[in-house]
Amino acid sequence: MSTVTTADPQSELPGRIMAREMAEQPAVLRRILDEGAPAIRKVAQEIAARAPRFVLLTARGTSDNAALYAKYLLEIRLGLPCGLTSMSTTTAYGARPDLTDVLVVTVSQSGGSPDLVASTRAARAAGAITLAVTNNPGSPLAGVSEYHVDIMAGPEKALPATKTYTASLLALYLFVEGLRGGDGAPAQVLPDLAAGLLARQDEVRALAARYRFAERMVITSRGYGYPTAKEAALKLMETSYIPALAYSGADLLHGPLAMVDNVSPVIAVVTDGKGGEALQPVLDRLRGRGADLVVVGPRSRVEHASAGFVLPTENVAEEVQPVLEIIPLQLLAYEVTIARGQDPDAPRALAKVTETH
Repeated sequence: MSTVTTADPQSELPGRIMAREMAEQPAVLRRILDEGAPAIRKVAQEIAARAPRFVLLTARGTSDNAALYAKYLLEIRLGLPCGLTSMSTTTAYGARPDLTDVLVVTVSQSGGSPDLVASTRAARAAGAITLAVTNNPGSPLAGVSEYHVDIMAGPEKALPATKTYTASLLALYLFVEGLRGGDGAPAQVLPDLAAGLLARQDEVRALAARYRFAERMVITSRGYGYPTAKEAALKLMETSYIPALAYSGADLLHGPLAMVDNVSPVIAVVTDGKGGEALQPVLDRLRGRGADLVVVGPRSRVEHASAGFVLPTENVAEEVQPVLEIIPLQLLAYEVTIARGQDPDAPRALAKVTETH
């Protein structure tokens, strides 16, 4: 049996590094809240004083999903228009847009990918306010950026990013709250709730049995939960090699729903709030098609699904629920991979730092 909480980092068991790093997440979240929040707030206040008119978010992979979460926060909480950049317009095509008074936020675990560094350098030269959000204050990306936020996750050695993802979400949440003059108090509940989720690994292992022989999976959500769906799909693909397709619930209805049938596993990430309400018609359509529907969300939504995992959403603000939503899905990717006889620490053909140009 694989167990996150008791994994021996010295053992040779597959997944021991990923297990250890998942288990570190409550401590990482607490460290950010206790030690990192003042510095994040200071950066946010300085940037807010410059009144950016627009925000561009730059990232790849897991960090791109964290950036998408920040896009929802910035547009909903601040009303700031945001976009996700296409770095090749700068690095491959040489475009030089006017970025005067535009905030460019680049999210990267390592801060080492050449295209992230090059596009950030170009953005700064074009007049942008540049902020790097990384796990490495000494990285090239931090060096070319005007401002830096340290996510304080500590070294991450497993190829699948786990603790750096939740740390990035929390750091971005605190940054956005700082921009709007908030204190980030809703995030204080996260470390203890995260620990509680990690203690429920047996529940996740039971769910994993449904997917051991899956040939394809669909993961869907809306609103703040959509980045979680994308990150869960990425984790499943890079660890277990199961093709996992992530769709916004709205996009799922515009065509891809046709591929869902009674043998197609579907995971719905249901945020307790407006995003979950918007997803309800999608859940109804999925049930109507006889889908094998698993819901990760509040008890009231899980009770009407084929199976599910109940999240602690009572008195948890909708905008911070994604920090919790991803944890059982990280565990699911881990357990499915172990069940399929593979090592989640070392997915084939991947490197920890992906250098794109």
